[in-house]
Amino acid sequence: MAKSKKRKSAKQTHLASIPGTLVLVGAGKMGGAMLDGWLALGLPPRKVAILEPQPSKPIKALARRGVRINPKGKLDNVAAMVIAVKPQSAPEAVPPLAALVDPKTVVVSIMAGRTIRFLEQALPGAAIVRAMPNTPAAIGRGITVAVPNAQVRASGRKLAHALLAATGAVEWADDEALMDAVTAVSGSGPAYVFLLAETLARAGAAAGLPAELAAKLARATVAGSGELLHRSALDAATLRANVTSPGGTTAAALDVLMAQDGVEPLMTRAVAAATKRGKELAG
Repeated sequence: MAKSKKRKSAKQTHLASIPGTLVLVGAGKMGGAMLDGWLALGLPPRKVAILEPQPSKPIKALARRGVRINPKGKLDNVAAMVIAVKPQSAPEAVPPLAALVDPKTVVVSIMAGRTIRFLEQALPGAAIVRAMPNTPAAIGRGITVAVPNAQVRASGRKLAHALLAATGAVEWADDEALMDAVTAVSGSGPAYVFLLAETLARAGAAAGLPAELAAKLARATVAGSGELLHRSALDAATLRANVTSPGGTTAAALDVLMAQDGVEPLMTRAVAAATKRGKELAG
């Protein structure tokens, strides 16, 4: 526990002493979740500038705390820029940002599919970190994989790590080619888990449970199992085996789910489809 507190304190100190302005480009669900995490960890609101054509009410309310929303005039001394716009908007949204970037700026992109090469062409000479977070970032339980380009120095990587770690775990990779699969597994993965809860509830109702009770049971079971997996030192296969008594009810269900046409080949095809779409978004 003491080690965890020490790490959090270090993040707070780093964000509190950020050496310039942090520009958030796009303040939708993911951008907003990251911003909440930064402010909670001590990032001074006066050091934040948000570029968002349609700011939500919660984002607008941050102006009272000192956050600058769509400020007029040039933003100087930009220490970090986080690009959180939709990838389809990138060709129009990203090139104008070059005017805000200088050699000391670290640019962190969380756009799915948009490559470092695309970003380097739009932002020549910039230190760029391509990252893929996921939606549990909204409750501080996300996970992000990040890849730096050759211009990212140790100080820029440290700042990028602190920004990304505000919403959960961070893993670094050297091979950008992994990012489409990362997006398919962890970026899109929460939707697969929510679908599991949906289908489990419907299956419970089909087995005779009242729909409301089936939904509550499915929701609590998926959430509780995820928390057990998070806290346990055991891997998923061992936890599954621990629930399964030979010849019991769980074994009967797993005989269906683990059949040749069961969950594994279906999930493999789903992740492959998401990976393919990520490559298509890159153009």
